[in-house]
Amino acid sequence: MENKKFGLSKMNFILMAVAMLLIIIGFLLMTGKPSGTEFNPDIFGTRRIIVGPMTSFIGFLSMIGAILYTPKNK
Repeated sequence: MENKKFGLSKMNFILMAVAMLLIIIGFLLMTGKPSGTEFNPDIFGTRRIIVGPMTSFIGFLSMIGAILYTPKNK
């Protein structure tokens, strides 16, 4: 039986899981309870328009970095 090697290492998958967690946290920060028909000024809060999208963006960039990461050989 041949020894099959994956293109990605265990560390790549760990980094990808952390990046996915950052993306999910960013999307959760952008959510909120629905206001119905009345105007809710909280939709323009800092958490929803700055912190959430930046967290997701960092998560997406981290995902690219996690895929491209190559471990150093000793």
